Amino acid sequence: MSMRKNRNGARKERIIMLASSALVLTVLTVTGVFVRSNRQTEDESNVVDFSAIENGTEENGEILSGEEMGTLFTEVGNDDLDYDPYFQEANSGHVENTDLTKKNNEQNATDSDTDSKEPQEGMFDEDKEAMTKEEIEESLEETMKEDEIEDSVEDVMTEEEEDTEAIATSVQPVLDFTEDDTLVWPIVGDVLINYSMDKTIYFPTLQQYKYNPAIVISATQGDTITAAADGKVISVEYDPQLGNTVVMDLGNQYELTYGQLENVVVSEGSYVTTGDILGNVAAPTKYYSTEGANVYFKLTKDGEPINPMSKLN
Repeated sequence: MSMRKNRNGARKERIIMLASSALVLTVLTVTGVFVRSNRQTEDESNVVDFSAIENGTEENGEILSGEEMGTLFTEVGNDDLDYDPYFQEANSGHVENTDLTKKNNEQNATDSDTDSKEPQEGMFDEDKEAMTKEEIEESLEETMKEDEIEDSVEDVMTEEEEDTEAIATSVQPVLDFTEDDTLVWPIVGDVLINYSMDKTIYFPTLQQYKYNPAIVISATQGDTITAAADGKVISVEYDPQLGNTVVMDLGNQYELTYGQLENVVVSEGSYVTTGDILGNVAAPTKYYSTEGANVYFKLTKDGEPINPMSKLN
């Protein structure tokens, strides 16, 4: 931008100088014409033959010296002839304006240097623009390649996810627990409180009789609790009376509930098979403090409790 401003300033100065020169030449021309017209109207006796003065007369064969020319001009008189010996006519081809000529020469030299540099600068700008275009094209190509790679990766990941989902769907076990199927004991131990839904049964810690929809199996804290049948974990949560509990779907609306657990190793949505570890026996809650460490074990169908003893081997 600064180079363009300098170039425009140089051109403006050049135009101003040319206009000034033209104006000076015009003034000089008009002055010369005016002087010449005045001299033609003067008396011929007052006219001096300057060619004879400069080149010498053929009659005398001598060249007038400076003193003689001074005497001649004295005789003629300054009033009768308005002539400057150092004045040169505008159209004579010998007009010299030292200051103006010097400025014009310097300006022409500057302009020539500027003009000689301009193609190189233009070429540099074109090369710079070309390089910029190439860089932009390369950047676009790299961006397109990256987008293609990302799309390919996304497609592969999508295919892998679809394949994984298909495999996961294909390997999901079919839960089909029926009346003829049986359960295995989740832990080895004595039954502390039996199943009882037709009559109330005594709870030592609560010191009261109440219905019991499950069985309470005696255990030692820290013992391993395993799955009594194949199933899918549908919930892992904490119950104030039963502590940490795990509920499993066995299929055909059958469900198993395990209570009084700690260090649970299964999560919602996971599939387990018979004998897989669910967790460990926890310290009993305050509702079973008298009974001691135990495992709460309940079986239901359509939400209705079933005596687990009828299914246990």
